[in-house]
Amino acid sequence: MSSKRNLNLIFLGPPGAGKGTQAKMIVDKYNIPQISTGDLMRAAVSSGSSIGDKVKSFMASGALVPDDLVIEILLDRLSSDDCRDGFILDGFPRTVGQAEALDQQLNKKQMPLSGVVAMMVPDGVLTDRLTARRICRQCSASYHLEYLKPKIEGVCDRCQGELYQRKDDSEEVILNRLKVYHDQTSPLIDFYQKRKKLYTVDGNKKIEMIFSEICDIIDKLNSP
Repeated sequence: MSSKRNLNLIFLGPPGAGKGTQAKMIVDKYNIPQISTGDLMRAAVSSGSSIGDKVKSFMASGALVPDDLVIEILLDRLSSDDCRDGFILDGFPRTVGQAEALDQQLNKKQMPLSGVVAMMVPDGVLTDRLTARRICRQCSASYHLEYLKPKIEGVCDRCQGELYQRKDDSEEVILNRLKVYHDQTSPLIDFYQKRKKLYTVDGNKKIEMIFSEICDIIDKLNSP
């Protein structure tokens, strides 16, 4: 890939927009890792490292992990060999403040963002999607009772694990999550648009059509 640019991407979108589904498909096609800050925080705590102990202390007290600590852990992950050709950030940044700090640090590391893919879906559609979403307890594969049914009800196609509904996929919780998203994360759309990094995708289409649109965006970004 020496003649190509690194694919340093952020996937933005409200809960249920399909970021995780699309990111996994992009990982398979372009061989760049999907990086979830939530997973990184949990791994840091499990590692027993000094940074992990700091994260654990914040989590134990119910406080948010400070942005600079999250970014420190994230940058350490981005220095891994599997990120040489790029990465997909999923779930971070969540606020404009985080985006500004992340931009600054990535530019210092000479790893500037290639683009930000924002998946746009109406709230009503998201509520319908999430209340019918089911997740595998073993491999975290995602299904939908209407649009992406498992072959056997309640059983994962991939690993035969049990499918369940997450507590945060109840309608009341979903409405609150969407409010938080619109209040805190939606301003990122404007932030990245002003920096000419934003690429919007209609997330209210079939999975294959959305994937095709994202691939078109990535191929343009990836052209030498």
